[in-house]
Amino acid sequence: MRLLLTSDTHLPRRAKRLPASLLAEMDAADVVFHAGDWVDTATLDLFEARTKRLVGVFGNNDGPELRARLSEVARVECGGLRFGVVHETGASQGREARCAARFPDLDVLVFGHSHIPWDTTAPGGLRLLNPGSPTDRRREPYCTYMTAEVSGGRLTDVRLHRLPRTA
Repeated sequence: MRLLLTSDTHLPRRAKRLPASLLAEMDAADVVFHAGDWVDTATLDLFEARTKRLVGVFGNNDGPELRARLSEVARVECGGLRFGVVHETGASQGREARCAARFPDLDVLVFGHSHIPWDTTAPGGLRLLNPGSPTDRRREPYCTYMTAEVSGGRLTDVRLHRLPRTA
């Protein structure tokens, strides 16, 4: 099972459109996770139209229309793994312990907000993944997203994709 993980698309404020490589990954993925800050309902509509299965949440920059269509936390099972999606997890210091306590029923937590890619495992085994942002790198050197595979009840081949810098 092929997964695409993204967050913080911030359309149309931070970019006019999504990167072509992200759209191609969206079409190829069995499940797409979006950890909030869509900003525009048209972006959610695009994801819903192009994905086989979308798991998304709202973020702090998402208004009432998006909040009416999305939840703050989403939980799904994919290929024998229990996934959760949330926009914000708080400060980086203590994140693993805090998330393990808040989400003891999960194997993988996808989150966003910071635009900073993150891949760690909490004591007890919770995998924490932040794909960064494909449209707003902030202080990071690149815009990013992640792909992964689920096979045999395990998360494998987790990759961070760096997008070319644009002027």
